Formats: sequence, C-alpha cells, structure tokens
Amino acid sequence: MELLRDWFKRSFSDPQVVILGLFLVIGFAIIVGLGKWLAPMFASIVIAYLLEAVVSRLQKTGMPRLAAVIIVFLLFITALLFLTFGLVPIVIRQLTALVQQFPTYIAQGQELLKQLPVAYPQMVSEEQIQVIINQLGQEMAILGQQALSWSLSSVGSVLGLIIYLVLVPVLVFFFLKDKDLMTGWVAGYLPRERTLVNRVWTESEAQIANYVRGKVVEIIIVGSVTYVTFIILGLDYSALLATVVGFSVLVPYIGAAVATIPIALVAFFQFGWGWDFGQVMIAYAIIQALDGNLLVPLLFSEVVNLHPVAIILAILLFGGLWGFWGIFFAIPLATFFKAVLNAWPRKTAKGGEREEVEEPVREE
Repeated sequence: MELLRDWFKRSFSDPQVVILGLFLVIGFAIIVGLGKWLAPMFASIVIAYLLEAVVSRLQKTGMPRLAAVIIVFLLFITALLFLTFGLVPIVIRQLTALVQQFPTYIAQGQELLKQLPVAYPQMVSEEQIQVIINQLGQEMAILGQQALSWSLSSVGSVLGLIIYLVLVPVLVFFFLKDKDLMTGWVAGYLPRERTLVNRVWTESEAQIANYVRGKVVEIIIVGSVTYVTFIILGLDYSALLATVVGFSVLVPYIGAAVATIPIALVAFFQFGWGWDFGQVMIAYAIIQALDGNLLVPLLFSEVVNLHPVAIILAILLFGGLWGFWGIFFAIPLATFFKAVLNAWPRKTAKGGEREEVEEPVREE
C-alpha cells in the first residue's frame, strides 16, 4: 500500500498529469459508452483525417481551402460510388456463388480424406477419417444455422448501411470545410495549460498519421494487384479473394498466412494439383514478398517502434473491443499509449523533485 500511495502522490501531484489522465478517461468513456451511437461520426472523423493530407497539399499549391475541399470531396464521393455500386456487388455475388459451391467442395474434400487410409494405411485409419468427416459435418451444420440467422437479421444491417452512406459523406464535408472552426471551438473548452497532452500528441501524431494513411494506400495497392493477377491466372472468385488479401495487411504476421488458406483451397478445388495451382501460389507469394520488402518500406517512412508481441497483443485487445476499427487502429493506439507511458512520470529524484526525461519535439 505504501508503494501504491507513493506512486499516486508522485504521479498526480503534477496538474499536467491530472489533465492528461482526465483526457484519457473521458476519451475512453466516450468511445466505449457512446461508440455504438456515434460510430458514423467517428468514421467520418477518420475519413476526414485521411483526406486532410490531400487538402493540405492542394492548399500548398496556392489553391483556396474551399476549392481544395470541394475537389477532394468529389473524388471521395466518386470512390464511394465505385465501391458501393461497383466492387461491393461483385464481392457479394462471388461470396454467394462460393457459398453455393460449398457442398461440392465438401464432397471433394471427403473423397480426398477417404483416400488417405488407402495411401497411408500405417498413419491413418478409416475410423479416424470417419470421425473427422462427422465433425466437419457438424461444424458445417452450425455454420449453416449461423448464416441463416445472419440473413434474417440483415435487414437492420442494410438500414444501418444506408444511414452510413447518407450521414458519413455529409459529416466528412463539414469536417473538412470547417476544420479550423471546429478545432478552435473544442480548444476553447480545454485547459490552457496542457503541455503534457500536447507533448503526447506531438510524439504520436506523426506516426499515427503515417500509419493510417499508408495502410489505406497499402490495402488499395495490394488488393488491386492481387485482383488483376488472379484475373490473369483465371482464378474463380478473384474479387472476393483480392478483397480478403487487401484487408489481410491490417494484421501483421498473421493476416498473410490466414489469407493463404482460402486462396489455396479455391485454387486446389478449381485446378487440382498441377502447374495452374502452383502459378497461383507462386504469384501470391511474390505479391506478399513485394509488399513486405518494397511497398511497406516506401509507404511507412516513420517507423512504428513496437515489439511484435506488443503489436499482436494490441490487435487482440482492440480488435476484441471494437471489431474492424479496433484492428485497423490497433497499432496507432498502441503507439499512442507508448507515448503516454514515455511522458508519464516514472521516478523521483533526490530531494523529492520529479525527474523528467526530455523527449525530442518532432518537427512537421
């Protein structure tokens, strides 16, 4: 208890630390408590944050901010319409076709399993194969029930999607157009002395901005290259698989390995063992190698200095809390909390005064 009391006195005797702690508690409470209702606003803030870089670059060329905002917003609407009426229907159609093909794929898989006791009688018995087939049948029945329940509740999802499609573009436009007005209004309600908060934000903002914008570009490039490659190789469900590969880059060290499974299964059931199957897997391996060794170093100029274990833990924690957005922002959030830990007082010097470690201020 004495150690805890000393830590509390040392940490919260500084008003700056109290202000930082209040910012963290209030921000976390708003996201957790109101995140479900404010999700369109949070999504709009993220998109506006991404588009702000383009607006700023157009302003540097001498273009007025309003004109830059209108141009960037029209490009955003064009991309949104393409996704809504171009890519998404193709992905849904291919997903439906893949689900319809499941019985055929399962039958082929059962035939392959039944051949194993004949080819390897000393390693696998017919009883073991039958147990595996029965378990697979039970799992497929459970998946079928889940798919049915999801389809029955999809009406609410469609209504939610319509709300997003209407509200998000409107909010994005006003966040871009009135950025200075809104930030000034919010700053007017904040304490004037918030040095520690500014220090944490300065340390983490550059890495967060670089990571989020770079990750969006990486998803688009990897997904597009994969789609074109699969189309050339004649692989079925190319748009669906390319979408999976594109979003797999959100999960370092794991996403690429997980995306390999559906690609390998579809290629095997379509082509069987042979050169066509090998072409697909070699092409996918080349795409992953170019992504990891060429694209990532080019996009992420600011290195996120986090241990792989910390990255995986952040993905598990924030992904469990907030789903897709938690996975997307897992590394930026981990970077932010690292900045908080770096700025937080850690020890007391002789004479009772707190030692501070000066952090270099990042110049934009």
